[in-house]
This record gives sequence, C-alpha cells and structure tokens, in this order.
Amino acid sequence: MMNSEDLQSAKYLTKGNILSVAPSVFAEKPSNEVSKHYTHIPTERVIDDMEVLGWKPIEAKEVKARKISTKGFQKHLLVFRNDDVVINGEDGDTVFPQILMTNSHDGKNAFTFQAGLYRLICSNGLVIADQQFEDVKMRHMGYSFEDLQDMIKDMVEKLPLTVESMNRMKATEMEQERILQFAKDALLTRFTKPEMNRIQIDLDAFINPVRKEDAGSDLWSVFNVVQEKLITGDFDYRSAGKARKAREIKNFKQDMKINKELFNVALEYAQ
Repeated sequence: MMNSEDLQSAKYLTKGNILSVAPSVFAEKPSNEVSKHYTHIPTERVIDDMEVLGWKPIEAKEVKARKISTKGFQKHLLVFRNDDVVINGEDGDTVFPQILMTNSHDGKNAFTFQAGLYRLICSNGLVIADQQFEDVKMRHMGYSFEDLQDMIKDMVEKLPLTVESMNRMKATEMEQERILQFAKDALLTRFTKPEMNRIQIDLDAFINPVRKEDAGSDLWSVFNVVQEKLITGDFDYRSAGKARKAREIKNFKQDMKINKELFNVALEYAQ
C-alpha cells in the first residue's frame, strides 16, 4: 500500500500513459462511419478542459474494437480526480470523489459523465448509484467549456448526498442473517437468477473481509468487502460439481454496471 506522498506523486496519468492503454482517446478525426452531421470533439480537449477545472486523469481504459472500422475510435473511459475534493471520515476512511467520463469517436456515444468514489484504504473504485447521480450526457455538437464547467459544479454540489449515504451505511448495523441476504442480493448484480440456481457459493467465505480495516457488521464495511470481491473475482464457486475461480471484471462497462446496481442495493438496505 502506497503512503499518501507516494500516491500524490504517482497517481496522475500523463497523456503518454493514456495513449499507451487507450489510443482511441486521441483520435484526431472520427470514424468514416459517422454521418456528415457529426461534430468531432477530441476527448483530449476534454482532458485539457477538466485540468483547468482542477480534475486530472488517474485511470484510462478502452473497450476492444469489434470491427476493424471502429478500431481507434471505440468507446473509452477516463477517470478524473481533484485532490481539493476529498471526504475524510471520522473513522480514518479517506474517500476521493471521482468523475468517470466515457466517449467514443464512432458516432455512437455522447460524452457521458458519472460520479464515483475511490477508497484510499483499499485502492478501490466505486460508481455511485443512478438514484443519487444521474448520468450527465453532453453532445459533441455544441460542446463548450462553460457547459462542462457548469456540469462539474453541479456534480460537486451534490456530493453531500453521497456523504449522507455513506454515513447512513456506516450507521446501519446488520445481523449475520441480513449480511448473508445482502451478499445474495449483491451476487445478482453479477450473476443472473438462472446462473445463481446452477452454482454454489460459500457465502461465509464470500463476506469474509480481505483486510482488517473492513472487518465489521455495518453496511458500509460489508458493502465494500462484497464490492471488491465481485469486481476482482476474489471468490470461488462450484458449477456442475466442479470448483471454479471467479474471473476478474476487466470490461469497464460491466464494471460500472455492477457497481451502480450494487450501490442501489446497498441504499435499499440503508433505508
């Protein structure tokens, strides 16, 4: 685990870093398949504008292109963080709000911005539920720095809702039976009901914390244990009588889907 000084100096990505993992970010023109009415706004321009607003990229990914014609223009993700925007919990759990932006240059996606959280204690990223932060879309046509500035300001102003939700989760103590039920509901964000009927998972092992800081029966602790295991695939299951190891979720679209659905599940338990 890096200390705060190491994290400060190592976390931000240069454009060279981004280019090496997500070259589609730097497409200078759109795919040949877009209509003549398509307005090309390079994602690189948004990176520059976000930096002016104090938000810098700490993660970048792109999906695998399904067709040769979309290679280099496919959907990509950038995660931004601002060190001046931080949630310091009384229990020492430091959380950085994040802004997740997706885009593509094949005409199929607008700029989409979502809110997320990053827990310093476990280097784990979360995506906030739709019912608190609806996705904000910005069309390429008419894109302006002023609109981006207003949108980011609005997202930051809604952060107290997230702090309130975190505090509610931390204040929600659960009995073992309810923790196990939460684990079952959480697994449905990754597996379908038919799949769950075909596999066996040791729920006691599934809810066992990876680190001592996450030990506890409060909803926030349980939620973070379960979320990390769902995304990293740090659990085993049996299917057709065979022991299997869950795979890590590497597709960022699936990662975001599971995260948002899981956050919604947790909010229901926090009511």
